[in-house]
Amino acid sequence: MDKTALNKISYGMYIVCTKNNDKFCGCVANSAMQITAEPATIAVSINHNNYTNEKIKECGEFSICVLPENINPLTIGTFGFRSSRDFDKFENTKYFIKDGLPVCEDACAYILCKVINTSETNTHTIFIGKIKDCEILKNDPPMTYAYYHNIIKGKSPKNAPTYIS
Repeated sequence: MDKTALNKISYGMYIVCTKNNDKFCGCVANSAMQITAEPATIAVSINHNNYTNEKIKECGEFSICVLPENINPLTIGTFGFRSSRDFDKFENTKYFIKDGLPVCEDACAYILCKVINTSETNTHTIFIGKIKDCEILKNDPPMTYAYYHNIIKGKSPKNAPTYIS
């Protein structure tokens, strides 16, 4: 089986954030999709090992920051290859708070969600969220996972759903 065929599925690049009491946490995700239009719902897939997974379960809310093609690669490195368990990812990140959730200022759009359902797989939790608010922040083109790999030459961390060893 050639698992690289799965790279042909269209993905975006997102930072999924939540709150941890008085701190924020977040991670890069490439698996997000709109489930329904009415009520507006969206699903994200987060690895069980990600601290963000644990905190979304506790908080019951998350934000999705849609990354533009021109995002600083250090942002992807910070949110994709470090853990919020032992590192404050927001310390050097420009962000604002919307309805209690962090939103990265460099995103081209954001979506705020309240968890209404979850589904567990062997490695990931799929969080289904009812959209509470969303907004376009700038009209930059959103980054696709193909752009991340083919143009930026980015790598997938081990916790990514599309990681291939």
